[in-house]
Amino acid sequence: MSNLKSIEKAYELARERYAELGVDSDKAIEALRKIAISLHCWQGDDVSGFEKSEEGLSGGGIMATGTYPGKARTPDELRADIEKAMSLIPGKHRLNLHAMYAETAGKVKRNELGPEHFTAWIDWARANGLGMDFNGTFFSHPKAETGFTLSSADESIRRFWVEHGIACRRIGSAIGKQLATPCVTNVWIPDGFKDVPVDRKGPRERLKKSLDEMFAEKMDRRQLADSVESKLFGIGSESYVVGSHEFYLGYAVENKTLLCLDTGHFHPTEVVSDKISSVLSFLDEILLHVSRPVRWDSDHVVILSDELRAIAEEIVRGDYLERVHIGLDFFDASINRVAAWVIGTRCMIKTLLIALLEPTGKLRQAENSGDYTSRMALLEEVKTLGFGAVWDYYCLKQDVPVGANWLKDVRDYEAKVTNLRSS
Repeated sequence: MSNLKSIEKAYELARERYAELGVDSDKAIEALRKIAISLHCWQGDDVSGFEKSEEGLSGGGIMATGTYPGKARTPDELRADIEKAMSLIPGKHRLNLHAMYAETAGKVKRNELGPEHFTAWIDWARANGLGMDFNGTFFSHPKAETGFTLSSADESIRRFWVEHGIACRRIGSAIGKQLATPCVTNVWIPDGFKDVPVDRKGPRERLKKSLDEMFAEKMDRRQLADSVESKLFGIGSESYVVGSHEFYLGYAVENKTLLCLDTGHFHPTEVVSDKISSVLSFLDEILLHVSRPVRWDSDHVVILSDELRAIAEEIVRGDYLERVHIGLDFFDASINRVAAWVIGTRCMIKTLLIALLEPTGKLRQAENSGDYTSRMALLEEVKTLGFGAVWDYYCLKQDVPVGANWLKDVRDYEAKVTNLRSS
């Protein structure tokens, strides 16, 4: 009880300090409560999926590093791990699922997948009051081993992946319809060359043709939101990536799809925070895949970094909360996987709260009047205000552990559940 009173007392003091700057912390908390983060299922099993057939899980494109014990081996184990993580994260969020997590007993090819192969996931999401997002799996497959999928010069391979993309859109639409919330269905492909190509044009023409064929079937926007995702380079595509930022930006603008900005998919000197307002000047909505690149697209667990804060600030300052879909995309097998979800998601939410507690009106007024001195002074003073007290109060009211107390729950779960799993 004394701890409860101290948290509430600290919040009252913080609320008074923020009120002095014209910030209503109660409204900030209420706004934060409505923001849903899409948790990526692939953190829980090191991007392995549940395909059992000889078709699945070969070819490159994705790599999780580390050998921490206890990864999920079955759909039920993965769902249980996600539930545990979500129980320690304030707010009501979403699940982001990849096509290779279908439950087919290895009997269905990727281009033949249907909504029925995700029934257990949909039922689970409905039972937990969650929305769902979806991704085609255009990697880890024999038909991706050449390094080309939708842009392949082999028509049989290209057609296979087009059919997979069409199947994924139908699955996404069914998910959105059944859960009564739009399913953001994203397309990322690993296509590219390790060394400098002679023909940059041909693969991009084929990719555009493939996307046009995939998106030809009209879907209800209340059920499905199409998204395309670029990348600067990847393993095996260091010199040339077919689906570059410029390619997909042009495609998204022309075809009115969402554009996915992945925080690890750009040059190390580029930041996604600076791209948000530019892209949203021409698109209605975007998708974010938030990870933490360390020297390259290494998908480290998200932490409360300067760039993560800048992303949240851009979303809030631009009044983009209704136009930006926030999803996480990291996979670390060197630490407890449930803890990774909790750390990353709580950090994403923390930065959004920091942004919501900013006196944006005062800052914008100073900037517009040319008073850059006041702008800088106020920005620096805000950094040391009592954000932590507001965060603790929010966690308390959302009935999740305050501070690092969530780690005890993870350790208990580890001892009783994940440590009992054999590799």
